[in-house]
Amino acid sequence: MKIDHKTTLLLIDLQKGFEDIEYWGGGRNNPEAELNASKVLKAWRDKGLPLYHIQHCSTTKGSPLEHNNTGNEFIDLVKPMKDEPVIQKNVNSAFIGTDLKKQLEEKGVTKLVIVGLTTDHCISTTTRMAGNFGFETYLIEDAVATFDKIGVNGEKYPAQLIHDTALASLHEEFAMVIQSSDLMKLL
Repeated sequence: MKIDHKTTLLLIDLQKGFEDIEYWGGGRNNPEAELNASKVLKAWRDKGLPLYHIQHCSTTKGSPLEHNNTGNEFIDLVKPMKDEPVIQKNVNSAFIGTDLKKQLEEKGVTKLVIVGLTTDHCISTTTRMAGNFGFETYLIEDAVATFDKIGVNGEKYPAQLIHDTALASLHEEFAMVIQSSDLMKLL
C-alpha cells in the first residue's frame, strides 16, 4: 500500500456518547481504540494527508449521540481542527445521506483508511460500502471497538467476539484489516 494524497483517513463516530458503556451494552473491547486512532490522526496530520471526521447525529430519542446532546461532541483526543472537514450522518454508513462519495471522487481519492466506532455497525457498514464503491480500503483493527450485544434469544455476546467476527467478515472481502503499527510503517 502506498500512502499519498489519494489516500484519505476516515475517523468515524469518535464521540463522547460512546463513553456511556452501559447504554451500549455493558461491556466493551479494545479500550485503546481511541488512543490508537489519535496516534494515526497525528501521523496523518504531520504528513498533511486528507481526512474526514464522521459524526453520527442520532435521530433516536434519548440516544447519547442525539444532535443537541453533549455526547454528540467529538472526543478530545481526535477533535477536528477548524480546517478539517466534518461529515454528519444519521445512519450507519458515512456514505448514505451525505456527499462523502462525491467529495472523495472529486479529490481523486482511491484509498481509504478507517478508524472509529463501532466495529459491527458504522465501521462495518461504511467499510462494506467503501469496498463496493471500489475504494482500496484499510481497516485499522486496534483503532476500532464495539460493545457487548444481546442475541435474538437473549444470549449475551461479548464485545471481543462481536469485534472479531465483524472483522473476519470484512477482511480480504471489503478491506484489508491491519494493525496501526503496520500503517505507521507505511507513513
